[in-house]
Amino acid sequence: MSKFVVHENNSDRKYWILRLEIGGVLKSWVLPKNPLLEEVIERIANKVPDRSLEYLHYEGELFEENYGLGEAKIMDSGDFDLISNGKEKIDFELFGSKFKGKYCLKKIDYGINPEKSWLLIEEKEKKEKD
Repeated sequence: MSKFVVHENNSDRKYWILRLEIGGVLKSWVLPKNPLLEEVIERIANKVPDRSLEYLHYEGELFEENYGLGEAKIMDSGDFDLISNGKEKIDFELFGSKFKGKYCLKKIDYGINPEKSWLLIEEKEKKEKD
């Protein structure tokens, strides 16, 4: 199993960063909207530069322009299973205290930086009708 962390950042606007340990680094995506709203199962996720594994435990001030400013705190962290790691789709299962279940990150052609645009999709369990 690998590790993941979700940072909540407070700057001019609140945003979240999902970081997945893949290939010895933390692959990272900025989520402009709260990823924990139960009624929403899809969120825009903008790819940002990889980070070192030290960021798994980092809390504090971020200073880097064009990447992240403001106070970062850990919203959730834990283990995850990497199910598949393709160029345009990553499937994984999170085992955190808040983030649990299967997700995928899917490359999309969206916005002013389509090369960095992804969609985080929570794969909700389908309930069978009685």
